[in-house]
Amino acid sequence: MEKILEIKNLKKVFYKNKIPFTAVNDISFEMKKGECLGLVGESGCGKSTTAKLITHLIKPDGGSILINGKEILDVKGKSLKELYQDVQMVFQMPQDSFDPRRSLGDGIMESMRNRGMKKAEARERMMELLRMVELEPEYAKRYPHEVSGGQCQRAAIARALSVEPKLIICDEATSALDVTVQAQIVELLGRLQREMGLSILLICHDLALVQALCDRVLVMYKGSIVEEGIPDEVIGSPKKAYTKVLIESVF
Repeated sequence: MEKILEIKNLKKVFYKNKIPFTAVNDISFEMKKGECLGLVGESGCGKSTTAKLITHLIKPDGGSILINGKEILDVKGKSLKELYQDVQMVFQMPQDSFDPRRSLGDGIMESMRNRGMKKAEARERMMELLRMVELEPEYAKRYPHEVSGGQCQRAAIARALSVEPKLIICDEATSALDVTVQAQIVELLGRLQREMGLSILLICHDLALVQALCDRVLVMYKGSIVEEGIPDEVIGSPKKAYTKVLIESVF
């Protein structure tokens, strides 16, 4: 199966008071098109930094990132805009990712309008996206503070889908939601993956969620990937000491 993402020897070092801290330490992995890949580990292990490197929010200190076989580390201008059409991110706090002064509908339409789509066409597509994420048309007029966290996260997923990306990165996208709503969002992501052939990189610390949704899982510890495999095998028969500790802390 064709690869959507290839990470090779990726590295990121931060400095605090001139003291280096290696957040991402020479990691390599790949994703196939249509795959859901889980990236798990405790807070501070480098998961979110990895997402920010892939999405160009921060620059790496070494390594390579290929999307659809194309190196993206040095892309700028128009090429960078094209990258963001291929890769979209859904964040942990959905309300914070929307402009509080604009309605959810306007937020979803923004990327489409920026690509030159006419307003009427963008509005029609926005309404279609709301239906896809199981929100009623009336939510187009609501503001982020007027809806629940789960409803806002559904709108954030609709916004991510608006540019027809090939890869969606969900960075702790359910951790701020209650358990019932988490299950609903996971079910929604699974359905969208199947129906649209989406590739999803699911970054989280919830192993049960990963087991329910992901085809493969990577376990990250202190900036390195220490174990990988099929979720049932990694969770049921972990090989590394850290993975065992992580599983025992959850189950």
